[in-house]
Amino acid sequence: MSNPFLRMAVFLIAIAAAGVAGAQDGAGRTRFILAASWQPAFCETNQRKPECSSQTKDRFDATNFSLHGLWPMRKDYCDVSGDLRAADKDGDWNKLPAVELSAATKTALAKAMPGTQSGLERHEWIKHGTCTKLSADDYFATSVRLIDELNASAVRDLFATNIGKPLTAEAIKAVFDKSFGAGAGDRVKMSCRRTGGNRVISELTIGLSEAATSNGETSLRDLIQGAGRTSFGCNEGVVDAAGF
Repeated sequence: MSNPFLRMAVFLIAIAAAGVAGAQDGAGRTRFILAASWQPAFCETNQRKPECSSQTKDRFDATNFSLHGLWPMRKDYCDVSGDLRAADKDGDWNKLPAVELSAATKTALAKAMPGTQSGLERHEWIKHGTCTKLSADDYFATSVRLIDELNASAVRDLFATNIGKPLTAEAIKAVFDKSFGAGAGDRVKMSCRRTGGNRVISELTIGLSEAATSNGETSLRDLIQGAGRTSFGCNEGVVDAAGF
């Protein structure tokens, strides 16, 4: 290749290609959020909700994460009428249209999402599920599968064995790395709220890649690893116990 201008062009193209490859090999992009609530903390300030007034220390959501939702980034209310949006924002979600689910999905969702007692699944479908290109049944089946994987991990064990005690960001990030691979803790944000003089952990929002709703088979570990990094948020909070 004797032409110096041609050699330079090839060199610049190679550098550009390497740069693109490097960007793809680095941190991914967060396309979805898995919102996992710690229900006892939620119920501290929502005691009148049916799912809170009926909560006991023996119920599943007293020692496991509850499904809040699976949210596409920067999209909501896709092809939803203005009337339905207004009804959703009014907050009486049991007045929204019922979501059509198979018996199996409905049973699994009632366990994973105690907020179904207040119509939370109707709100989640209208605001978020409509933007996933999935049927309602597939959307909630996927959401339940992901929260089940979180509850089968050492993250849930850390919370369940420290009820009534504080946990630090470092401890939580470390157990995410242990459960879902190095760097997983950098894809998680923690929210806390003040109640009864304590700062309690109310929710974890976990970044996921675009494959979250693509096939229903990608593991939570791989979805987290394919997401972008975020700041952790609240740096310490108490794992609240069920009961007021």
